[in-house]
Amino acid sequence: MSRRRDPVEERAGADVDLYDIATWEPRGVLDGVASGIYRVFVASTRLFVVGVALLILIGIGGLSALTDPQIGALTLLSALPALALALYVRRSDVTSGEPLSVLVATFLLGVLTANFAAVLNSYSQGLFAGFGFLGTALFFYLVVGPVEETVKLLAVRLYAYGHDRFEAVLDGTVYGAVAGLGFATIENALYITQSLDAPTATAGLGLIGVGGGITAVRALAGPGHVIYSAFAGYYLGLAKFNREHRGPIIVKGLIVAALIHATYNTTVGIGTGLIGFATGLGQLPSFLLYVLLYDGVFGFVLFRKIRRYNRTYRTVHDDERAEESAFASEPTEFDP
Repeated sequence: MSRRRDPVEERAGADVDLYDIATWEPRGVLDGVASGIYRVFVASTRLFVVGVALLILIGIGGLSALTDPQIGALTLLSALPALALALYVRRSDVTSGEPLSVLVATFLLGVLTANFAAVLNSYSQGLFAGFGFLGTALFFYLVVGPVEETVKLLAVRLYAYGHDRFEAVLDGTVYGAVAGLGFATIENALYITQSLDAPTATAGLGLIGVGGGITAVRALAGPGHVIYSAFAGYYLGLAKFNREHRGPIIVKGLIVAALIHATYNTTVGIGTGLIGFATGLGQLPSFLLYVLLYDGVFGFVLFRKIRRYNRTYRTVHDDERAEESAFASEPTEFDP
């Protein structure tokens, strides 16, 4: 559907100046001032959001990964599988590559916006206490999934979405995956910090042992965040190029990502227990097997989505090149 136009604009000829009648663009001094005020307002709003997120990060001790070498090293190790998956998603993009600077900015914004989820999850969790498994499941589906996927998408929306290099639907998948990597990294750092601060933690090798255990668990959980937000990012990219349906498309992406996320959170304990019972494996191997199966299924669905886009992209570009070649080879009236 094309852009909706005023009746005057629809009927006026191309030579009629409709400025301030049915169309508008910055022309005079006042127009320039209005445009400048709007840009400052948008930029200050973004800075405010980032500033609040940074204060929350400091308040909950999220900077430990940067100031404590041990926590930083364990966090880095825990993020490696998620990083590998995010790199794979980036390399799967058949369109022009995204600038490193925008990817880094999206990663950092993913780190910062994750703190909004930490606060909202903490304050709302008590509302579902006392209802057993049903309350836990409702908490995952109504709060954790929607909130965490929304803040990860916010990380993309704050900067990458408006960048000139966000020029294809699939770019949303890449930036969504990177935002998920940032989220997983700071989440891992917080879990590892809490584990090391627990009363059972001891110094030296004992401390490394405690950290190593939680690092292994977080390393297995990290790729899920990349997959979930890559789905939401894909639909954000689709929304950017379908502005007339932008709202519903974004909501659809968030619903898809939140459902996959919440279902994982709800079933991971049950699935791990069932695998352990059926195979006799320990808790960590059973957990690993469940995560591989769950993430494998939805990772494959994501891969098929990316492959479908890439195949269509190559097809239309091949057709375009064929048409250009045929046009260039056609004889003209000046040919002998």
